[in-house]
Order: sequence, then C-alpha cells, then structure tokens
Amino acid sequence: MLSRPSPDSLRVTAQTLIVGGIGAAFAELLNAPIAVLTGPALVVSLAALAGLRTGIDDTVRNLVFLLVGVSIGSGVDSNATDAMLRWPLAFAALGVMLWATLWLCGRLLQHGFGLDRRSAYLASAPGHLSFVVGLSAGLNLDTTRIVVIQSVRLLALTLTVPAIALAFGFEMTGQVLPPGPPMAWLHLVVLLAAGLAFGFILDKIGLPAPLLIGGMIASSLGHAVEVTPGVMAPWLSYLGLMTVGTLIGARFDGITRKALATSLLAGLTITTLTVLMALAAAVPVAYALGFNPTHVLIAFAPGGLETMIAMGVVLGANPGFVAAAHVSRLLFLTILLPAFVGRLKRA
Repeated sequence: MLSRPSPDSLRVTAQTLIVGGIGAAFAELLNAPIAVLTGPALVVSLAALAGLRTGIDDTVRNLVFLLVGVSIGSGVDSNATDAMLRWPLAFAALGVMLWATLWLCGRLLQHGFGLDRRSAYLASAPGHLSFVVGLSAGLNLDTTRIVVIQSVRLLALTLTVPAIALAFGFEMTGQVLPPGPPMAWLHLVVLLAAGLAFGFILDKIGLPAPLLIGGMIASSLGHAVEVTPGVMAPWLSYLGLMTVGTLIGARFDGITRKALATSLLAGLTITTLTVLMALAAAVPVAYALGFNPTHVLIAFAPGGLETMIAMGVVLGANPGFVAAAHVSRLLFLTILLPAFVGRLKRA
C-alpha cells in the first residue's frame, strides 16, 4: 500500500493538486454544492482532456484516504450505532437494485449503443472499476470504451448527486466535518497509527480502499468510547476531501477527446438510469427504516466508494451506514459480474 514515490510521480501529483485547488476555489466562489469535491473533479477532468498530465501517486492517495477515514469516523458517537439493527433490509434492497441495474443497463448499452453483450455488462457495472478493468482485459474486450463510460459515470455522479440532494430540499451548509471541539494532535497521531494498522489487515483480506476503511474503523472506535474526542482541523479535512475530488478528475488522464465523444452519451445515459434505479430503491427503504432519503441515496448511489463516503459525511449521513452500503455494493458486484459475464461466455 505504501512505497517510496518517484520524483516524476510527485511532480505530476503536485501539479494535479494545484489544478484541483484552483477548481475548489472557483467552485467556492460560485457557491457550487459540495465545492470541495465537485470543483476539483470538474476542473481536473477538463485539464486532463486538454492534454495536461494528471494523476495522484498511489502512496499519496493512500495516505490521504487514511486522513479522510479518520476525519469521517469522528462523526461517530456512542449513539450513532442505534440504526444498525435496521440495516439488513437496506442491504437486501441494495442487492436487488444492483442486479436489476446490471441487467437493464447492459441491455441498453448492447441494443442502444452497439456494445457486445459482455462489454455492455462490464461498462454498466455501478462501481468496482479496477475489478471491471481486470475482467475486461482478461476477456480481450474493448477496455478503453468501458473505462471511458465508467469514468463519465463517476464524474457525472459526483456533480449530480449534490444537485439531487438540493432537489430533495437538503440545504448545503458547506460543513465538511461534524461540529465539535478540535481534536488533540496526540489523539490524531494515535488514530492515524491505528488506522494504518487496520488498513494493512484489511488490505490482506482484500477489501477495497483499506486505509480509508481502516481510518474510519479506528476513529469510530476511538470516538464511540470517547477516548479520542473532537474533530480534525478543518484545513486538514478540506485538503483530504479536495484530493478525493481531484482523483475523480484525474481518471480522465490519457483519454482522448475522440474516445470521450464516442462514449459520452452512453456514459450519461447509464448514469441517468443508475441514479433512477438508486432513487427507486432508496426512497422506499428510507421511509421503511425512518432514514433521511438523501442519506440512503448517498449510500445507494453508484459512485466511487471514497467519493460517496466523503459526500455522505458532508451531507450529515451516518458514516457507518454509508460505508457499509458501499463496501457491500462492491462485494455484491464481485459475485454478480462474473455470474453475468461467465453465463454469457458459456452461452
């Protein structure tokens, strides 16, 4: 997970973060919803498509994920786990929604946009991009087109979910941390060390974004038992979330404008359909469980795991519920995708 970055990788990382910072500043000036995420995502993606080399070094990315995980976990207290007994219904609905989304979007991409059946199902997968790319490469499919469609989905969701939250009547306050007194630096160091240890364990198990989840676990435990009270310094939290937004835009590095043009409509179409499917599942689940519909939508939205978890904390959602839903989504897809593709291959 952690290795020594090369000078060239650090240079690209620095210039990408500068562009992301400019995007965040412009978005703040325009009062864009969740500007710390949406601004960098949009501006960095445009810079990448214009030919600027973009990217975040893996070690830098993982350390930022650890920082963001600790920040998000600080929203957990001794009363935050009361809803856990009601979560199984949400996970069952999530699994059904994912199966239906794969089937509908796969058929749409095949018959409406000319993808072969296996490529259509992989391109329509609501998440798990690294797994999708691995399957695509192994089957000698059109990996470039699949990646472009998936990248369009990630960017579009990052930009549209805040707008949907506004449509639900949710007021964007710009708060990127739960309110509370500042965390002592010693407590922060302890949580980062514990999160790193949890992250290494989760990495061995094979869970996605292990340092993000590890940081959340360490911080959640520390705050639940009130050993490490307080919240992270706002500037640190802001830097972490800005980097997450920058990562989304950096996915467009190396994608040509021609490749984007041929797959843009397909990506936007399946993004619309997946959001409608998430809404169709989230609203009844929210009312059945007594949750805020916006919070359940964030948990069900097929965006990047780290992005949706970060967006959830900005919107005040239960961080444990959002994280559990998105990790479950990836685990469901690990089972569903080979089942869809394998069945077609045998046929």
